Amino acid sequence: MNNHPKHELREWKKKLASFERPRMSVSVRQLLNSIGPFLILWVLAYLSLNISFWLTLLCAIPAAGFLVRTFIIFHDCTHYSFFENRKANEIVGIITGLFTFCCYEQWKHSHSLHHATNGHLDKRGDGDVWTMTLQEYANSSWFKRLRYRIYRNPFVMFIIGPLYLFLISYRFNRKKASIKEKKYVWITNIILLLVILVLGFTLGWKAFLLVELPIFFIASFGGVWLFYVQHQFEDGYFESGENWSYVEAALKGSSFYKLPKLLQWFSGNIGFHHVHHLNSRVPNYYLEKAHKSDPRLQDVPTLTLWTSLKSLTFKLWDEKTKKFIGNREIHMFIRNQT
Repeated sequence: MNNHPKHELREWKKKLASFERPRMSVSVRQLLNSIGPFLILWVLAYLSLNISFWLTLLCAIPAAGFLVRTFIIFHDCTHYSFFENRKANEIVGIITGLFTFCCYEQWKHSHSLHHATNGHLDKRGDGDVWTMTLQEYANSSWFKRLRYRIYRNPFVMFIIGPLYLFLISYRFNRKKASIKEKKYVWITNIILLLVILVLGFTLGWKAFLLVELPIFFIASFGGVWLFYVQHQFEDGYFESGENWSYVEAALKGSSFYKLPKLLQWFSGNIGFHHVHHLNSRVPNYYLEKAHKSDPRLQDVPTLTLWTSLKSLTFKLWDEKTKKFIGNREIHMFIRNQT
């Protein structure tokens, strides 16, 4: 394969092109077996409130799984990979976005930036996890260090963060948003408000919140965790300037999250994240086949549920060792500099 980055990317696009074409029957079936069970479980969770809240929570867990699966459909639609027809992707993307409290146009823009700049040290800050290098952290003010430590704290990132991101942050326009994106954000907000008001007044606010909040929290936690471990692992990838490569960022900076089959199904195969970053037009239900199509796609950073827990300890990217490091290494570095 040609070593030139653009040629290498074209070769991979060509290699994965056979997996790009979505099948209408598979996409429709996935819509039905994701949104359908979610709605059924939501209703069962509501009805179970008359029996026991513990039974409600028991319904909330699989409902959250189906909501994550619905989010993957939304995600595919933002890449125009779920249907061949562009308009179909937009319509289904807008609808599934409402289930996940996301604005289609807003999320499509930020996520496309994430794909275009994944692992690029010079272009951090759009659609990614805030990541500082060791030297940047050492040169920062005490206040910025404090902000960063709070941000990277597991409780903040995975308990407070998901709810803030989906319920609050996505309700506002970014500074340079287009007129179309701004319009979509406010339309999304208005529709969500109307749906919440109707459900709240119809079912009762207490009942609505006791059902919706556990489901939404578990699902948003799962989504943030998946995104985090797919790019924040020890031997990750970050480069700057001309050293950065889209293909290298996909193969080395996007993990293969090897999940148990049930969790793989609920997460819509997004664990094959390296394949997704190489070619985002491959629908989620073909990612595993694409992964198995070339030995090089199997020789990539691989995480399991157990090994992914180590990612919780990573705080900064060390440009010298090309690895993520934790608090112990950070303290040693700071101490040696003083």
